[in-house]
Amino acid sequence: MARARRDADLTGRNCFVTGATSGIGEETALALARMGARVGILARNEERAARTRERITRETGRDDVEVVIGDLASLSDVRAAAADVLARFDAIHVLVNNAGLIQLQRTTTVDGFETTFGVNHLGPFLFTNLLLDRILASTPARIVNVASNAHRFVKGGLDLDDLQNEREYKSFRVYGESKLANILFTRELARRLGDTGVTVNSLHPGGVGTRLGTNNGRFARVVMTLARPVLRSPARGADTSIYLASEPDLENVTGRYFANRREVTPTAHAQDGALALALWTKSAELTGLREL
Repeated sequence: MARARRDADLTGRNCFVTGATSGIGEETALALARMGARVGILARNEERAARTRERITRETGRDDVEVVIGDLASLSDVRAAAADVLARFDAIHVLVNNAGLIQLQRTTTVDGFETTFGVNHLGPFLFTNLLLDRILASTPARIVNVASNAHRFVKGGLDLDDLQNEREYKSFRVYGESKLANILFTRELARRLGDTGVTVNSLHPGGVGTRLGTNNGRFARVVMTLARPVLRSPARGADTSIYLASEPDLENVTGRYFANRREVTPTAHAQDGALALALWTKSAELTGLREL
């Protein structure tokens, strides 16, 4: 089982994880609860959320797991979910933005955004910002964004005039763009928060055998099933997320990108401060977020 350092103790801490009904997110939530945290999860599916809550309770003895239902593909859902979280948690010490997907064919969200960009970037961008005042009031606190080395697929940076990929859709490039957006969001949010006591870091979990991609039909599910023997288990894939959420030595580390518990250097595009700021401005406009 993936764990952070033995002396990591999250007793009295409130941790919230998105996409926690399976895979990396579920293992992350379970590990944080094992360390003593009160855990909340964001889920689209009530039945899967109930199973996750039951598993955490069964394996940790904690019966205080909070489930918030909401879909990151809908901005109205994101706003309602954030309001629900704020009503239930008087403090948020750790937020792990883990939920994500890949779409083999271009589709759009209820708000008209390309789905991969909407779910992987715009939803977490808005959700995090809506919780930010509570997180700032809970310092020391941490925000952890699950990105990916798939951002290396993107050779030309982000086209801010075609973030919805209306001109051409190539699924792995689009997924890579959304992961690049996660890293740029991390960079710009860390810059804005400065030395407030809230750190923001992103990570690559490795190739992991999860439900990612299985929304694309029977063929994709068969491919993922066949690939599982050579992929990391969800517990191993969650290790760096857990590490960033709980490692005492990282209390003042922010704006960095990690893999296998080590800081690594992302692409030049992912380190572009001007691009990070421009993406933030565009994302705030698309989501109707009031600027910080």
